[in-house]
Amino acid sequence: MNDDAIFQRLGADREVLTVSQLNARARSLLEDVFPRLWVEGELSNLSRPSSGHMYFTLKDDKAQVRCALFRQHAQRVRMDLRDGQLVRARGKVSLYEGRGDYQMILDSLEPAGDGALRQAFEALKAKLQAEGLFATERKRTLPSHPRRIGVVTSPSGAAVRDIISVFQRRAPFVELVIVPTPVQGRDAAPQIVRALQLADRAGFDALIMARGGGSLEDLWPFNEEVVVRALAACQTPTVCAVGHETDVSISDFAADMRAPTPSAAAELLSPDQRTMLLQVERAHRQLQHCMRERLKREQTCIDSLRKRLRHPGERLAQQAQRLDDLELRLKRAQTHRFVQLEQRLERVSARLQARHPGQRLALLRQKLDPLVARLPRAMTQQLVQTRRQFDGLAQTLHLVSPLATLGRGYSILLDQRGQAVRSRDDVRIGQSLEARLSDGRLTLRVENDPDAPHTLPLLD
Repeated sequence: MNDDAIFQRLGADREVLTVSQLNARARSLLEDVFPRLWVEGELSNLSRPSSGHMYFTLKDDKAQVRCALFRQHAQRVRMDLRDGQLVRARGKVSLYEGRGDYQMILDSLEPAGDGALRQAFEALKAKLQAEGLFATERKRTLPSHPRRIGVVTSPSGAAVRDIISVFQRRAPFVELVIVPTPVQGRDAAPQIVRALQLADRAGFDALIMARGGGSLEDLWPFNEEVVVRALAACQTPTVCAVGHETDVSISDFAADMRAPTPSAAAELLSPDQRTMLLQVERAHRQLQHCMRERLKREQTCIDSLRKRLRHPGERLAQQAQRLDDLELRLKRAQTHRFVQLEQRLERVSARLQARHPGQRLALLRQKLDPLVARLPRAMTQQLVQTRRQFDGLAQTLHLVSPLATLGRGYSILLDQRGQAVRSRDDVRIGQSLEARLSDGRLTLRVENDPDAPHTLPLLD
């Protein structure tokens, strides 16, 4: 039913409601209008009936409101409630129709100072997470079979007894060393840091940092920044087991592994000796089975090899027989080869005899004798013919020779360079020339040019 419908119906004329109807509408109106909210006040009139529910009143100096915390939510409250305690409650506003009482139905209850601690918790967690202090790649793997484990906790707390009990039951052979430190109070954080540093240098296979459950204030040392950083700086694998399963501390995020309880931390690091014995027995049976199977296979192989194995004398007899066979084959091959070589030698000798140089020389001598007789006649005929050709060529050469022309009374004029003078334009007056005759040479000088025009003197 929405708000508008409720107010419309309340405004209807002449509508008469029963008390139950009035209280039902009032409860519905309160629950619809008010969201889930937090209320802080002083606890009073606390009542715990056998049903497990809790009823009380929250008040301040001016007003009060009745509250109900039902069993399923009351079981999660770990603090000891008492009258006069300042608490912070979360729930919804409602109305108890039976009495018409206005009340709050709660689902969470915590001390009033817890809210500031929660804010500090979330702020530090966000800061360290941004630095990568909780990164998965920083986590180390826990040893599967540790021999020596350090336990950083209070030696008088229940956590150490739970851890010792689990190891005695599951792995009594593992050495446990208690590194004592306070786990609660203002001075607990620096002492926890010193205990962690001391344990980290002691060479343990793993470390357990543990304490039992408590309120947020009780567990606060494990939310201190110095403790978280010291835990993250440990080189030894660490398990954080602080509080109960629902408790969460910042150290849980910095450790290599978080355990919900100290007993669970011991379970993580203690190999169960019964399980180990079962594994050893199972491995022993498997080993025996494998050995039997291996022996069977090896025996089968030996039997097979024994059947294939022969006596050395038999092997030597076979080799001797094979050697005799090879010797006979070698002799036959040698004889056959000798016959082949003799036949080839005869063929080569016959071919060589057929090509003997004496026969070749006799044939050539028969051809040479007629040639020797024909050579002088051929040479004489060739010389006569060549002389006739030479005489004809000499006569032809003489006819066209300049010397023949000179013999007929002509001469050849040559200038200083030995070039023939072909025209009168090639000479000048006073130039020396050489005349070549058939029987020698003459040196001449040009006196004048008879064909050139000249002027006679008038007075002569």
